[in-house]
Amino acid sequence: MNSARGEGVTAAIEKTYETAAIVMPPMDRWEPIQQIRERHDRHIRRWMPHLNVLYPFVAPDRFDEVVPAMRRALARIEPFTIALSGFRSFSHGRGKYTMWLVPEPDEPMQRLAAVLRDELPWLDDQFRFENGFTPHLSVGQIQGYAGVKAFLAKYRPRWRPIEFRVDELSLIWRNAPPDDVFRYDRGVWLGEAEAEVDEDDAD
Repeated sequence: MNSARGEGVTAAIEKTYETAAIVMPPMDRWEPIQQIRERHDRHIRRWMPHLNVLYPFVAPDRFDEVVPAMRRALARIEPFTIALSGFRSFSHGRGKYTMWLVPEPDEPMQRLAAVLRDELPWLDDQFRFENGFTPHLSVGQIQGYAGVKAFLAKYRPRWRPIEFRVDELSLIWRNAPPDDVFRYDRGVWLGEAEAEVDEDDAD
């Protein structure tokens, strides 16, 4: 296929929940996030702290087919800074809630996801929710609204925003259980960062 949108990519590529394209905070920012997740997040072993952008994604052996389109999309987005500023919750019904950290400002993350959807429109699962794409970093699962209020009463007063620069989208993958911990494969850089890395490699 040869087109301005999705060049070299076929919509027939199967998606899998064993890979994702994420925004990942730097590891030196993880500690306060992980302290909460250790108490509340049953997925802490499988997932690193992250904000999903494309999930499900394509199998690892198909990464090379979609990365050129992702590079074209992300070249239009300059690196930006966000802060994980506070807590909100998703309600899943029957008293089940997911607690998450809010990235602010919202607009750069929305723009990041939108350019990828424009380039790879069949990887749109994160846009299919009732409220569309909602950037978030999950920190735990809570049962009952009383549990949500107790969580917020405990963590909201002591939380200090975590600020970091977003300059790449991280591609991650996992094996099937029992070795199903997500692993970093590569980064796709935003804006001019790709060119800067290529120049450094040339030296």
